[in-house]
Amino acid sequence: MNTKLRNVPFSPPDMSEAEISEVADALHSGWITTGPKTKEFEHLIALCCGTPQSVCLNSATAAMEMVLRLIGVGPEDEVIVPAYTYTATASVTQHIGCRVVMVDSQPNGVEMDYDQLADAITERTKVICPVDLGGIVCDFDKVYSVVETKKHLFRPANEIQKRIGRIIVAADDAHAFGAKWHGKMAGAIADFSSFSFHAVKNLTTAEGGALTWNFPFGEEAVRYDTWSTVPHIEGETWNGYLYRLCQLYSLHGQNKDALAKTQLGAWEYDIIGPWYKCNMTDIMAGIGLAQLKRYPEMLHRRRQIIGIYDAALKDLPVAMLNHYGENHSGSGHLYMTRLLGRSDEERRAVIVKMAERGIACNVHYKPLPMMTAYKALGFDIKDYPNAYNLFVNEVTLPLHTHLSDEDVEYVITNYADIIKSL
Repeated sequence: MNTKLRNVPFSPPDMSEAEISEVADALHSGWITTGPKTKEFEHLIALCCGTPQSVCLNSATAAMEMVLRLIGVGPEDEVIVPAYTYTATASVTQHIGCRVVMVDSQPNGVEMDYDQLADAITERTKVICPVDLGGIVCDFDKVYSVVETKKHLFRPANEIQKRIGRIIVAADDAHAFGAKWHGKMAGAIADFSSFSFHAVKNLTTAEGGALTWNFPFGEEAVRYDTWSTVPHIEGETWNGYLYRLCQLYSLHGQNKDALAKTQLGAWEYDIIGPWYKCNMTDIMAGIGLAQLKRYPEMLHRRRQIIGIYDAALKDLPVAMLNHYGENHSGSGHLYMTRLLGRSDEERRAVIVKMAERGIACNVHYKPLPMMTAYKALGFDIKDYPNAYNLFVNEVTLPLHTHLSDEDVEYVITNYADIIKSL
């Protein structure tokens, strides 16, 4: 065993001179809020995902809430989420004021149990939020199959819901930027997809996120009055209209952003609605632009590390996620393991022992029904046994692009040694 103590943090951001240069450029330009860098970043995000548009915001949480507002989810509506996820997937429903419905996990997988998903759908269901946990795209064939079988229950409340004609699939893609599934990039698989660029994510803007969407009618003109107080412009496409709504919702309902107001004589603006403030800044976008240029090599390094972890742990009583396969390629965001047959107490002891050897581990995730906020809404973990079983012995190992080969070997050697000593 490697006995020389090392310091292996869990997930530090990977910054270079390129990010510093882009931020300095933004500061020198005078554009430190939403401006040309944000617009360029949006364009490149859409190109990377293969979608007609993207909107950059201050978080994935804002993007997920934006989806519910764009499609007009109301107080009587229901939104289905997994019980095994981070709070942001579910908390946005409470910002809107609708009802959140939770579905248990599969018996031996981190995705929702699709039979239980089908059973949870009612005439009030407007949205399903699958989570691409750890950066691995979930089985959208099964998601859409469930949606199709329940199409007769769907009750559209406005024009865009009528155009979609079924329950809307809004993926929590916080972990999955750069992932691929059956030839499609994350961001272009679900109806709506929300990415996170938080400091611990593969690609970071410190804080930040992006929303993408993909509809067959996106380039068709909006022809009818909509549910929103924002009238469409003659000849405006659905893609253009959704983008414009995002801008309005993210900037207080102001019909001109700062960039538009710099045009000669264009000082005047209107407030279309008393809305929200969740835009991305050019400082954040500058970091993102530099990260995008480096992202292919960052994804490659993550894949290398995962390959080493997989090979070293395959003969131990440890379950791992399948990050790469014939029809999918994950983003390699989290290396989640489960200590098979071990208890919560033993899992906690393992994390402490790893920390004593300088290795920071984490747990993904404590199911939502175990959290105070969701207990207060009436959820009980006893109703979600599979989610609890996924959590109770889960340990997430460090996975980031600052890890050297020696760091990876150190993590593996110590993890194996501690597991064997249990």
